Order: sequence, then C-alpha cells, then structure tokens
Amino acid sequence: MEFFRIHKDIPFMRHALVFNVISLVTFALAVFFLAYRGLHLSVEFTGGTLVEVNYPQAADLGKIRSTLAGAGYTDITVQNFGSSRDVMIRMPLREEQSSAKIGDEVRRVLGAETPGADVRRVEFVGPQVGRELAENGALALMLVVLGIVVYLSFRFEWRFSVSAIIANLHDVIIIIGMFAMFQWEFSLSVLAAVLAVLGYSVNESVIVFDRVRETFRHVRGLTTPQVIDHAITRTISRTIITHGSTQVMVLSMLIFGGETLHYFAVALTIGICFGIYSSVFVASPLAMWLGVSREHFIKPKKPNDGANPDGAVV
Repeated sequence: MEFFRIHKDIPFMRHALVFNVISLVTFALAVFFLAYRGLHLSVEFTGGTLVEVNYPQAADLGKIRSTLAGAGYTDITVQNFGSSRDVMIRMPLREEQSSAKIGDEVRRVLGAETPGADVRRVEFVGPQVGRELAENGALALMLVVLGIVVYLSFRFEWRFSVSAIIANLHDVIIIIGMFAMFQWEFSLSVLAAVLAVLGYSVNESVIVFDRVRETFRHVRGLTTPQVIDHAITRTISRTIITHGSTQVMVLSMLIFGGETLHYFAVALTIGICFGIYSSVFVASPLAMWLGVSREHFIKPKKPNDGANPDGAVV
C-alpha cells in the first residue's frame, strides 16, 4: 500500500559521505559519554529495596512519587502491578538505613498522606542480583546481534549483511550513549526497548536491501548509486506508513504512559528515528562502498553443451 509515489529518484547517495561523517561524529560522542560518564543504572542493576504497598482505592502514582520525594527519597520507581490498588516502589538503599528501617519509614510517610495504605512486603535486592541482571541483559543483546548476523548472512549477499549489522550497532550505541549523556535512568524496560530497536531497525534495512536486489535483477543500465537511490525512493511511502504508525503508538506511551513508561518510550523514539537514518545513510552507502553490483545477483548463463557456436544442435 502506498499513500503516494515519487516518480523521480531522490539522489540520496550523492550526499552519503556527508551523512556518514555526521554518523561517525555522533557515534564517537556516544562512545565518549559511555566511557566518561557511564550509565545511570536503575535499582534492578545496582541493588536496593523493593516495597509493595496496597491501597484501599486506586493509587495516585504521581502523588506517591511527590510524597516520597518530599521525604528525601530520590531516584525511585513507582508503578502499578496486578491492579490499580497495588503499587511497587523501587528505591536505592541508603547507607545509613537497612531495608527494615526504609520499610518503616515508607509506611509512616505514605500512611500519613493516605490513611489505609498497607505496606505488605519489603525486600532487599543485593548488588549480586543486579550484576546478574546486567550480565544476562548483555548476553541477551549479544544473542540478538548474533541471530541477526546469521539471518542476514543467509538472506543477503555478505556486503549487505555487514552493512546492516554495522548500521544496527550504530543505532544501539547511539541510544545507550544518549542515556549516558543525559544521565537518564537505564532500567530493564529501557534494555527491552534497545532489543526491540535492534529487530525493528534491521527490518527497515532488509526492506531497502530487498528492493535493491530486485532492482539489480530487473533494471539494466543503472549504476550502483542509481539503483540504491531508486530502491530507497520506492520504499519512502512504506517507511512513512510503518514508522509513522509505530511512532504514534510510542508517542502515546510517552505522553500518557507516566513515569514508568517514559524512558522506554524515549528509547524507542530515538531508535525509530535513527533506524530510518541508518538504513538510508549508513547501511546503504556502506554496501555501495563495499562494492555491491549487479553481478552479485545475476547468475551467469551456462553454455549449452549440445549446441555449436552458430546455435545449431549437434
């Protein structure tokens, strides 16, 4: 389905070098902030205290956050689980307080603000658990990348596979680098968003490369840059429909999802934008510079052993 069709190909590859320089600078900045500032890891990774609270009526999460912030508790996560009356609070462990003391303090603060609030469970999450979560998250990221490499190696010519993997890693590093630069909280939900972006971004590269392969096979007389420009131009309408629909959903989470879904939606938004950018201005130019050409997709015709050069059958 197409909303519109552009009849004249847009010369994207004419500006490929400029955009790749921009990508290289952005990538270098992301790596710098990751190395210099590091990630602001959430309680799931660093360890802390989990407090489960039950309310007699639907809980006001914003009010709970402001109440705890007024009591001096920062970097906390407040979200519903199970029902609108059940609330899970994650907070970093204070050095001068144990989990039991924190539970008592939370019970006192929330009980004074909302009578009937019942603290049902207080648990300590140690740094060891957080370290295991971080290791498992990194392992999941590596397995996703490996799976994409295997898939692309079977689906496309190796030049396309290498280009798509570099573009996808470019997106992931930039997302993580932006979280390091602005010191946004990096939680398990953000890690899930990064994994989702990997699959989402590679899908866009596959669509473009599939159209490039099709153009090489069916259209003659075009240079490699012209073929890539033609393929990208013909997929613009599809890209706008797909990414636009996805971004509307993500934007609704960003606006109405509250603090719990905020950074998850932010990571997806960055991934969607850079996924389009990398497919057009990173993956495609890399494939062009690696030397992809029509000969890689057209099988040479085998000579007929039963015919002489003049075409007569022997």
